[in-house]
Amino acid sequence: MKNDQILDIQLLKEMKVELTRFMMAYQFACDEINTKINILSDEFNYLHDYNPIEHVKSRVKSPESIFSKIKRKGYEFSLASIKENIRDIAGVRITCSFLSDIYVIAEMLRKQKDITVVEYKDYIQNPKPNGYQSLHLIVQVPIFMTDRTEHTYVEIQIRTIAMDFWASLEHKIYYKYDREIPAHMAKELQSTAFIAAELDKKMEKLHKEVASIKKENEEDGVLSLLEEDVIANILPKVLNQYRKSIEGES
Repeated sequence: MKNDQILDIQLLKEMKVELTRFMMAYQFACDEINTKINILSDEFNYLHDYNPIEHVKSRVKSPESIFSKIKRKGYEFSLASIKENIRDIAGVRITCSFLSDIYVIAEMLRKQKDITVVEYKDYIQNPKPNGYQSLHLIVQVPIFMTDRTEHTYVEIQIRTIAMDFWASLEHKIYYKYDREIPAHMAKELQSTAFIAAELDKKMEKLHKEVASIKKENEEDGVLSLLEEDVIANILPKVLNQYRKSIEGES
């Protein structure tokens, strides 16, 4: 009996270590993605005149939330099953200013050598029935531990400010109900999602127009500098050479 108790305690300790290591891997994966995004954001701030990254949030699901999803989905109750089937345990949300920024950021992340994109879901081009829009990436990042390398899944959501505003309020409205919300409310929420999408399109159009005007102004500025250089330096030299040639002929 005593030996059985010792074995049970040892087994519990091993399970606790494995569960702790399991959850730590997801927190480390979140930290890894956050670091990459922060580097991109800092580069935009210091080396470019525009930073498309507005906000970044991250979270790791609690064990209770994970176990609830396992039960709801009917998955096998094991760490291996959880790791393979539940790919949003670690989540990072990036909020951008404009629609085009979403794809720019997604491409920058995709090109990083230690990020592997395993799923790409574009709910902007193909919104969900309730009107939800966002770009979802499921990626894998290597987490180097003392005795192993864990290739860990992270869900990255990239959306505009308008999309994020709508999704946050929609979630709060649904959260207040223990059951399905009334049909007329669902229809209203869908309608507001389309309004947010239209706003994004208009803001994107204005963004492109401003960028085009700025580019033209910069080109005009370069031409002005060239004109000044011609007047101040090149033209006097040409006139001087011309004057000398005339004097030589006479």
